[in-house]
Amino acid sequence: MHRFPRRIQLSLAALLALAALGLLPAGAQQPVQVLDASALHPPAGTRVAIVEFDDLQCPACALANPTLKAAAAQYKIPWVRHDFLIPMHNWSRNAAINARFFDQKSKTLGDEYRDEVFASQSSIYSPGSLAEFTQKFAQNHGITMPFAIDPQGKLANEVNADVALSRRMGLKSTPTIFVVEANGKGAPFTQVLNPKEQLYTTIDRAMADTAAPAKAAVAKKSSGK
Repeated sequence: MHRFPRRIQLSLAALLALAALGLLPAGAQQPVQVLDASALHPPAGTRVAIVEFDDLQCPACALANPTLKAAAAQYKIPWVRHDFLIPMHNWSRNAAINARFFDQKSKTLGDEYRDEVFASQSSIYSPGSLAEFTQKFAQNHGITMPFAIDPQGKLANEVNADVALSRRMGLKSTPTIFVVEANGKGAPFTQVLNPKEQLYTTIDRAMADTAAPAKAAVAKKSSGK
């Protein structure tokens, strides 16, 4: 009987354990039956947004990231990012906590850190290499990293809350991406299974669903004609 090397045996065991829990990083997103949709809405004052659940160590998340970033910028819509950690990953929790540390400086800086982690993912292979990457990122932005970035565990609790939310929703893979809309004619949220092929058309539809009536139509209605 063929025997796999010990490292491969351990990897297979981890994958089987994750499969049993329904928590696997996915090359293509998996359709999900949402059990709790309370988080699937745009931020107050906006009508359309992208909502993503990801893991900073997930290769599929890194692949989708440039498309999500470009779409959010093009349409000028919010991009709400939630942590959904994959248990087998050895540095994604640290990265999620680091990102929230930079969020405290500015949300833009936190998102820039996430983007750069995804872009450099192939060269980050351990908590130690992540620490080196993070130190360099901080230095490049004129920030001195404290000895402990989360001494009270507040940031870790925020990450844990996101993971708990993801599980309540019934999510099973990363990334899981939705386009959400408020007070529109269409569905309040739509899962985007293939961002490169579906994200822009899904946003277009949501924007149309939530578009304000044309001024002429409003004027006509108000005049009673």
